[in-house]
Amino acid sequence: MPPKFADNIAWQQAELLMQPAFIRILDRIRKQLDSSAWKETYENVLIWQPETTEETKTEVANLVKQLESAQGEQVEEIEQALMQLPTPTPGYHLCLHKEGLETVKIDLWELCYQVCFDSYSFLLAESPNYVVAIDTSLIDETGDVDWQLLDEKATHLIDRVFAELPTT
Repeated sequence: MPPKFADNIAWQQAELLMQPAFIRILDRIRKQLDSSAWKETYENVLIWQPETTEETKTEVANLVKQLESAQGEQVEEIEQALMQLPTPTPGYHLCLHKEGLETVKIDLWELCYQVCFDSYSFLLAESPNYVVAIDTSLIDETGDVDWQLLDEKATHLIDRVFAELPTT
């Protein structure tokens, strides 16, 4: 579920940190995979609000598919219909495969949240009132990203993720 921010400053800080964190996480995953028996694929997913029904998801998917080939007034009608429905958030999953084991799926945005936010917990984030707190130690005194600390935090997180993967 996408994070909720306390104020506009927290939103701006998250904007500053999220892309560098995402890049660092992907780089650390690649480095771990270089010396691992795990193979990776990536999957685009849609993240819906918990109360979204399967019927609504199907309706949105059908309208999006219709939009691809629509022309003229049809485009406007479909776009109007979509604006009345919930919009999913795009997500990205890392799918790890190893001979003889089940595929492990890891939400890459959740990893970013763990790097960028203080004491981020996926379980707490599912609460409708959970507001994230930015890890301001990742921002230096000039207001820029502290690249060394960001890299250290991403490295530690990815090392832990790989250490916790099943072995048998």
